[in-house]
Amino acid sequence: MSVYKKLQEARILLQNTKLNKSGKNNFAKFNYFELADFMPSVIDIFNEVGLCGVVSFTNDTAYLSIYNVDGESNDFVTFTSPLVLASMDRIQAIQSLGATHTYYRRYLYLMALDL
Repeated sequence: MSVYKKLQEARILLQNTKLNKSGKNNFAKFNYFELADFMPSVIDIFNEVGLCGVVSFTNDTAYLSIYNVDGESNDFVTFTSPLVLASMDRIQAIQSLGATHTYYRRYLYLMALDL
């Protein structure tokens, strides 16, 4: 089965999972998904359907490659986003980098899984 068919199956399984948005933006008054809200379910579902997601970064692009891991084919699909660093007051550069990685991991998975 192709990576696209498996990804579609994963999306269906995930939409049938009860997910809660634990992130709160008090300024704009909305809730959002944190990684911990959906990644445990995604990891289980990907394992079930035979997918593996790998996040990587270059200086200017964030990537989420989703691989078909069942051995029947070596196909994959990649989701990308231009990379900008998170800017926050009073934090160390490494903390800014960590925040950037966390934001992009979340946004790439949200994009790939249509959340």
